[in-house]
Amino acid sequence: MEIKEGSLAPEFSLTGSDGKEHKLSDYRGKKVILYFYPKDNTAGCSKEACSFRDNIKIVTDLNAVVLGVSRDSLKSHDRFIEKFNLPFVLLADEDEKVCRLYDVIKEKNMYGRKYMGIERSTFIIDEEGILKKAFRKVKISGHIEQVIESLK
Repeated sequence: MEIKEGSLAPEFSLTGSDGKEHKLSDYRGKKVILYFYPKDNTAGCSKEACSFRDNIKIVTDLNAVVLGVSRDSLKSHDRFIEKFNLPFVLLADEDEKVCRLYDVIKEKNMYGRKYMGIERSTFIIDEEGILKKAFRKVKISGHIEQVIESLK
C-alpha cells in the first residue's frame, strides 16, 4: 500500500523508549514528526537525532512531537538517548511492521554488498492524522529546516 500526502497516515502501535505503547492516534491534536532512521549510534543517525534535539523548542512551539523509529531494541535506544541526551521518544520496530507500513525498507548497497535496510525518511502528520509531507531518501544537512518549514 502506497501512502500519499493528503491521506490518513497509517495507524500503528509500538513500544517506546519510555516503556509505554505509542499509537499514532494518541497524538491527535498535535503534529507528529515521524522519522525513520537506519541505526542507533551511527554517525549519520546521531547527527540527525541531534538536529531534532537542538531544535526541539521550535518543534514543540509549533505544536509538534518527534518520534524516531528504527529496528533497534529498546536497550539500544536507551543507550542512544543517554549518549546524546535526546528529549524525545524512540520507538522499537524490531519486526519491521511499521517500517513496512510506511514503505521505508529498501534495498541498499554498501561497499558492493546489497541488503535490505531502512531508507532515511520523515513523515509530517497533522493534528487530524493526515500525512501532510513525506520526505524520502533524506539528506541530513538542511533537513531540520525543511521539517520546521513544513510544520508552519
